[in-house]
Amino acid sequence: MTMRMSLTIAAVLLVGGATSAAAQGLNLSGIHEQVRVRGKICMKDHFHDGSSSSMPSKKAAEIEAIRVWQDFTAWEYGRNWGNFRNAESKGVKCSGAARSWSCQVTARPCRRR
Repeated sequence: MTMRMSLTIAAVLLVGGATSAAAQGLNLSGIHEQVRVRGKICMKDHFHDGSSSSMPSKKAAEIEAIRVWQDFTAWEYGRNWGNFRNAESKGVKCSGAARSWSCQVTARPCRRR
């Protein structure tokens, strides 16, 4: 096997493993204290944020900020934590006018049992 072929195989394995890990999340939820809240398991006092900017409407800005929150939370803890609907202590702040809106969301990640 040539050196070039070995490097190519190593790169494919590395990327494939990274893709699989990204889909499952890093599963770091155990580093934060957790509590039960209305049938869910939630981070006790750890919040995540998501933001958007320069969106054409307030609704679009909210949707984008929530998407950012969900993507990062799912990446860090796994898909079961990355659903904004399950989150607690939610906050949403938006500003803008005409066709340039920005939003910031914050919430404690939760998962269904």
